[in-house]
Amino acid sequence: MNKITESDSNYNHLEKMSVKDLLTNINKEDKTVPDAIEKVIPQIESLVNAIVKKMKKGGRLFYIGAGTSGRLGIVDASEIPPTFGMEHGKVIGIIAGGDSAIRKAVEFAEDDEKQGWKDLQAFKINKKDILIGVAASGSTPYIIGALRDCRKHDIITGTIACNKKTKISKHSDYPIEVIVGPEFVTGSTRMKAGTAQKLVLNMISTSVMIQLGRIKGNKMVDMQLSNNKLIKRGTKMLMKGLEINESEAAKLLKKYGSVRKAMEARNKVK
Repeated sequence: MNKITESDSNYNHLEKMSVKDLLTNINKEDKTVPDAIEKVIPQIESLVNAIVKKMKKGGRLFYIGAGTSGRLGIVDASEIPPTFGMEHGKVIGIIAGGDSAIRKAVEFAEDDEKQGWKDLQAFKINKKDILIGVAASGSTPYIIGALRDCRKHDIITGTIACNKKTKISKHSDYPIEVIVGPEFVTGSTRMKAGTAQKLVLNMISTSVMIQLGRIKGNKMVDMQLSNNKLIKRGTKMLMKGLEINESEAAKLLKKYGSVRKAMEARNKVK
């Protein structure tokens, strides 16, 4: 089967283009990605609902991928604790080749069909959890094996791919296929396909965390206060939300350690 992600670019003689033309044409292609995602919002919605259901019962969300796809999953998972205050280990990203592959490609790691399940077993994955396989091509053996073995153990699976009727979709309870078309540089799926995967992951994790009550209004009230920027942001939230001055807000934040706890404590006093 011909993969759309591997088809020839709509542009040629890239080396002869000016920098302005390169940037303009890359941007032109990038603009098509959100439109492609819009077409699969119903599929994303179904997967989000399944994740929320599992996580409300104490389950975990796993992402598994290779190369760029694996790195994107790890990035999304790593942002959950600081952004939403969710404890570490509730959203987990796994990449073919292990953590060293985050920075440097590990040769042939994605070709081992048995290793994905082995890597998941290290976390004692079980039917309370849910797995999302991420692969632009939709044919990565490492991910196919992980998905197949999860389903054998009654673990719900979802997938994000950028081709039609992919192999990983066949092993998925909630397949998502975002068809972004040929890449600007032929086959370079770190570009449009990578952007699509990143956007879908953002949509999934953000929607799940909101559904789990990790946002109040439109504010990250459970964010970790891990640097001065976030402390300032938290202080401003309290100033606006409680209609108090900066000094009082800063004291409350320091005392309770989170925006949510400070708000709840202040409201109880009232």
